[in-house]
Amino acid sequence: MRIGILGSGSVGRALAGKLLVLGHEVWVGTRDVAALMARGAAPGARGEPFAAWHGRNPNVKVAPFAEAAAKGEILVNATAGSVSLAALRLAGEKNLAGKILMDIANPLDFSRGMPPSLLVCNTDSLGEQIQRAFPAARVVKTLNTMNALLMTDPQQVAAGDHTVFVSGNDAGAKRQVADILTNWLGWKQVIDLGDITTARGTEMILPLWVCLMGVVGSPMFNFKVVKWEASTKPI
Repeated sequence: MRIGILGSGSVGRALAGKLLVLGHEVWVGTRDVAALMARGAAPGARGEPFAAWHGRNPNVKVAPFAEAAAKGEILVNATAGSVSLAALRLAGEKNLAGKILMDIANPLDFSRGMPPSLLVCNTDSLGEQIQRAFPAARVVKTLNTMNALLMTDPQQVAAGDHTVFVSGNDAGAKRQVADILTNWLGWKQVIDLGDITTARGTEMILPLWVCLMGVVGSPMFNFKVVKWEASTKPI
């Protein structure tokens, strides 16, 4: 299957590498291909330059947002949440129409440094904004409540015994995304929260996630939903 991943950062790279290993044709979309390839590591950045990563993953195709979106049968928004709408406009409404768009971005605001706040919350979400801006796209919010490495390899924590969520208006799209999560990426527990408005809840988990990362001392953790089950009737 052809997958268009919009965004060339650590999240997009993690998914691109995983999907390539699984045998899919992967297109990574960016604003300016030449600039991306020429860019060195940012001062203090942990990740390697994209060109170095691509040198180890040469079969990943790199193209402008519009071309990657046009090529992809399924699309992933892996851009920074603060620029997601602008990037998706560059991708083009006609290239998004009718396609599943897995939105894994978070509306994080780093303008005041760490910890980040949210650009939108409570009565709206980035997922909803994307669905409103591109009503013909089949937006499914997912994978935004964890580190990029866990997105593609949940077995790294608790043998995969933890939770990923999906939110979206299109039931068929959510079923297909749940299948991708379980059969491609190895997730065991997928919880459908409901329509796209429930993306507010998963996006608002991020401030808690940031606090926990500081306490735990690592980003390699996730949430697990445990449901109480009555084993016997009360006497």
